[in-house]
Amino acid sequence: MSIEFNVEDPAWDNAAPWYREVALRAAEQALIAAGRTPPEAEISVLLCHDARISELNRGFRGKAAATNVLSWPAHALAPPRPGAHPAPPPDATLGDIALARETIETEAREQHLSVERHFAHLFAHGVLHLLGYDHETDADAELMEGLERRALGAMGIADPYAVARC
Repeated sequence: MSIEFNVEDPAWDNAAPWYREVALRAAEQALIAAGRTPPEAEISVLLCHDARISELNRGFRGKAAATNVLSWPAHALAPPRPGAHPAPPPDATLGDIALARETIETEAREQHLSVERHFAHLFAHGVLHLLGYDHETDADAELMEGLERRALGAMGIADPYAVARC
């Protein structure tokens, strides 16, 4: 598996020196949960601050606010019907993920979670979006959340939806 990191906010290195290891484990487990082969995956990651992710969120989603994670799939994958698995990507390139340190830290604190645990959840969530999963319908959300639970459970992380929704 190849994960390329662009650390735009240098505070990531001090606040979360474990991010590379946790991202790799979360990506591997998300891919396994979705029935994909981890060694073939290529993901690009931007680790940024709230101001930058707010710009990205406004530019790509029309929402002028910071968010915890954004993803840009390399391929237009979508389930054939609500609650169904999307087709597999045609190649190893999955896409891009951006994560905002300040929002992740704030959410973790508010939810009484470790930042590492919350980061793992959001990274797995972002990888599943790259694979074409979403939470637009109740059926899609149920499927995606189940995959997240499986991935995080394999990492020894408790059900993230028992605490709060992301």
